[in-house]
Amino acid sequence: MTSDDHHSHDHTESPVDLALQVKALESLLVEKGLVSEETLDALIETYEHKVGPRNGAQVVAKAWAQPEFKEWLLKDANAAIASLGFTGRQGEHMRVVENSAKVHNLVVCTLCSCYPWPVLGLPPVWYKSAPYRARVVRDPRGVLVEFGTSLDDDVQIEIWDSTAEMRYLVLPERPVGTEDWPEEELANIVTRNSMIGVETVHVTEDGDNSGAKADS
Repeated sequence: MTSDDHHSHDHTESPVDLALQVKALESLLVEKGLVSEETLDALIETYEHKVGPRNGAQVVAKAWAQPEFKEWLLKDANAAIASLGFTGRQGEHMRVVENSAKVHNLVVCTLCSCYPWPVLGLPPVWYKSAPYRARVVRDPRGVLVEFGTSLDDDVQIEIWDSTAEMRYLVLPERPVGTEDWPEEELANIVTRNSMIGVETVHVTEDGDNSGAKADS
């Protein structure tokens, strides 16, 4: 469900301006000798891949483990997510869309880079790129294959266009064989990419998430 006609640039904060501000701050910190470029890179890497997406992973794990929470999440994502303490700018207006055996959801921001920071952390570079924003609408199956995700022909792909008025989080399908897993263990197998929709969640025989390596 793309929504180009309703896509507004009246963001709570301009992504371009914000990026410039961050770059200026980084340069100043490095110039003053307060922090090294390596330290900054490590901090950004940690927030992008570990701290930020772990919030969303907890949301997904709770929905998998607790049917009542899942029902609440799908009905009122803002309230359900806020109950876990994950709130803030860029995450005020949320909707959660559920993957199933017949429907696969995929999130994009076709005109800029709207993204739910409080639950997913920093947006990946590819999410903000023009090729992804354009191709995911024209050729979603092709884009998914590039991320290692092949879907059966009878699986319908729904495209959700994030805007300043609504940001989306994908609730991936729960892998078979994890029925007795505690929430903490479930959260460990949920990747950022699966919550955007470019991947599914898989568990290998040794219990590892085979898709985690692609979260870059």
